[in-house]
Amino acid sequence: MESRPDLAGLFRPPSLSQRSRSSLHLFLWGSILISAGVFSFLAFLYAAILSKLLPPSGLPILASIENDWYYCLLIPLTYCLLIPLTGPVVIIVVYLHWLSMKLFKHA
Repeated sequence: MESRPDLAGLFRPPSLSQRSRSSLHLFLWGSILISAGVFSFLAFLYAAILSKLLPPSGLPILASIENDWYYCLLIPLTYCLLIPLTGPVVIIVVYLHWLSMKLFKHA
């Protein structure tokens, strides 16, 4: 004779220790993601702006970032096509967001 699983156990609220482990897990993942975002922002800020303003460093990796002018915000010709194309892309993204919310609301 085959035993059936306890279905009542599936609908019991989690115990306090499970709840605290879950909230700690979410807190750690949130902290990791926020830290990664802040690190990425600071790395781009250094590569795009600060490396051109600071004096040259002796480290080869930082020297290669200092000599790279592709992402430099100080030269207007670098972004001569990027800035005008930002407007139409924003309009398209806003429209698609509005459309997806309408489809979700009326589905």
